[in-house]
Amino acid sequence: MHARAHRTWTKRLRLKELAAHLDLSITTVSRALAGYSDVSEETRRRVREAADAFGYVPNQMGRMLVSGRSNFVGMLLPIHPHELVDPYLADFLAGLAGGLTQRGRDLFLATVPTGQDDLAVLQRVVESRRADAVVLYRLTCEDPRVAFLIERGVPFVAHGRTLAGTDAYSWLDTDGEGAFHDLGRKLVALGHRHFAMLAPTKDFTYAFLRRRGFERALAEAGLPPPDVLTVPLGDAAAMARAAAQLINRDPRPTAVIGLKDQLALAVLDEARREGIAVPQALTVVGFDDTPVAAYADPPLTTFSQNIAEGAAMIAAMVIERLEKGEAGIAGHLVEPRFVPRASHGPAPAGAT
Repeated sequence: MHARAHRTWTKRLRLKELAAHLDLSITTVSRALAGYSDVSEETRRRVREAADAFGYVPNQMGRMLVSGRSNFVGMLLPIHPHELVDPYLADFLAGLAGGLTQRGRDLFLATVPTGQDDLAVLQRVVESRRADAVVLYRLTCEDPRVAFLIERGVPFVAHGRTLAGTDAYSWLDTDGEGAFHDLGRKLVALGHRHFAMLAPTKDFTYAFLRRRGFERALAEAGLPPPDVLTVPLGDAAAMARAAAQLINRDPRPTAVIGLKDQLALAVLDEARREGIAVPQALTVVGFDDTPVAAYADPPLTTFSQNIAEGAAMIAAMVIERLEKGEAGIAGHLVEPRFVPRASHGPAPAGAT
C-alpha cells in the first residue's frame, strides 16, 4: 500500500499534498521552493528534500501566473564558431547556475550568434519577460546594456564595471588594476625593463584597468609603457600570430603579460616553438588561474580570482536585488591572489 502511494505521489503529487505531508501551509512550501529568505534555511531544506524524494516538480506556468515571476535569471552567451572554449566562462557558468539553483532559481542562457548585437538580444529577453533578473557578463568601458537595464528598471548584477559611476547597479569585480600595479613593481624589482602585453581587442573594462595598473607601475619606475598587441579572444590562430610577433621583436621584451591566461598560454606555446627558454630568457604572466595554467609547460604564473566562488556570490547578489529592490544594490571589489609558478623570474643577464 505504501509503495503504491509513493508511486502515485511521484507521478501526480500536487503542492497541497506536499504541504500536507510536511504539515506546512501551501504558502510556506511555495516560498521555500522559490528560495525566499523569509522562510528559514531549515524549512527550505526540509521542503527541498521532500520534493526531491517524491519527485515533485513545480508547475512553472502556474507559479508565473500567481507570482508574476518566471524564477529564471537571464544571461547572454556569445557564440563564436571556430573559436576556443573559454575555460573561465565554463567555471563561471557552473558557479552561477549552482548558486541560483540553491536559491530556487534557474539560469536562462540567451545565445548571441556571431553578427548579432548583444543589446538587441537583451532587449528581446527583457520584453519577453522570460527572466526576472539579468546577469551581465564582462562589461565594456561604456556598456550600453547597463544604461538600457537601468532605464527599463530591470534588476541585474554585473560581472565587472563600466568606467562611469556604479552606484545605480549591483556589480562584482576583481581588482585587476591593483594586482597588475603590484605585478609591475615585482617585475621591475627583478630587473625587467622591456615589457610587452597581449590584450583582447574588445574594450572590456577589466583589460583597461589591468593595463592601467601595470603602466602606472612602470611610470613610477621611470619606464615607458609596454608594447601592446590586441587580438580577438579565443581565435587560436590570431593569438599565436600576435604572440610570435611580440616575442620576435628586436629587442625582445624580457617579460610578456597576458591580460588573460588564454593570451599568456599562447605566448608560452610560441616561446616553446621558437626555442626561447621560459623563464630564463622570457618571463610570462597571465590572469585568471584557469585549470590548464597549472599544467602548462612551464606552469603559468598568474592571478587567482576564485571564478566559481565569485559567480556563486553574484547569484546571491541577484536574489538580494530581487527581494530588496533598490535597497539590495551593492558593489563588491574582490582582491585576486598572486599565484607564483615557474613562468616568471629575474630578467636575463645582460638585459638593460
